[in-house]
Amino acid sequence: MTEGVAEGETSPALWGMHLALMATMVIWALNVTLIKWLVTVMDAMQSATLRMGFAALTLLVLVCLSRQRLPLFRGRVLLLACCSALLMVYANQLLFVSAMTRTTASNAALLLALNPLFNGVMEALFFRKRLRPHYLLGLAVTLSGVCLVVFNNSQASWGAPALGDLLVLGSMLAFALGVAILQFLSQRNVEHPGQVSLNTFIYTVGSLALLLHISLVGDTPVSAIAEQPGQVWLILAFSGAGVTALGAIAWGRGVATIGAGRAAVYMSWVPVLGVAFGALVLKEPLTVWHFIAMLAVILGTALCNLGSIRLRGRTVAG
Repeated sequence: MTEGVAEGETSPALWGMHLALMATMVIWALNVTLIKWLVTVMDAMQSATLRMGFAALTLLVLVCLSRQRLPLFRGRVLLLACCSALLMVYANQLLFVSAMTRTTASNAALLLALNPLFNGVMEALFFRKRLRPHYLLGLAVTLSGVCLVVFNNSQASWGAPALGDLLVLGSMLAFALGVAILQFLSQRNVEHPGQVSLNTFIYTVGSLALLLHISLVGDTPVSAIAEQPGQVWLILAFSGAGVTALGAIAWGRGVATIGAGRAAVYMSWVPVLGVAFGALVLKEPLTVWHFIAMLAVILGTALCNLGSIRLRGRTVAG
């Protein structure tokens, strides 16, 4: 689909959307630090379950307020949609919170910059789309920056990168596979009531899977959740409802308004802010490799999105 916005347009609504996207990047970057803190004060899987539960509840409320309906998938489509939910929420969170017990928030923020690149590669593999030279160059530059961080981790060697960093990459791979399945369903003309409704389905199924996990194979009794102090509950609610649910809606509207190409450029701020929050809030040590990697990630992301932007009043492909 192609969305168009004139480059010279300066309406208040457009400026508001740019501000909303920037605010979304700030809270997404902060969320990495919050998750790192949460896994140090409570069971990692329980924190993931509660965060995704808050996200699902928030989306359910929004669906009810907007008088939408949940997707009515059936048969093979329902199976694929559930598979997508399990990858995007359950597997993604299982791997990510496990990673956050083993790596730093700064490293995780830099690695998360690969998310849109993973999605692009998955799209090329599954739907036989050609990757352009500037995209491949950007991918190489970004991967080089990420490798600098992974292999210069104090827990890593050039023969064995840190397990936590590899788990972050695994969580992103699971998410990208889930997105690819959703894209496959959309290309099969599978209809759903809207993006909020679809997100509600995805997070509800994923949250239920996480709840089943902590109930059956969790290391900590579920009753321990009630013993968490109010501060922890506030951060869980903010991370789930504010960051995950409302952040996803803001991102979706941003893409629809200014196009995927221009919106994706904002993703460059996540590793920058994520590294800063890790250092400021958690007092994580930074090395020269973090700054070199950060520059490589920004440059690589910009190169990957170079072809998506058309200047001088032309439209932006989304």
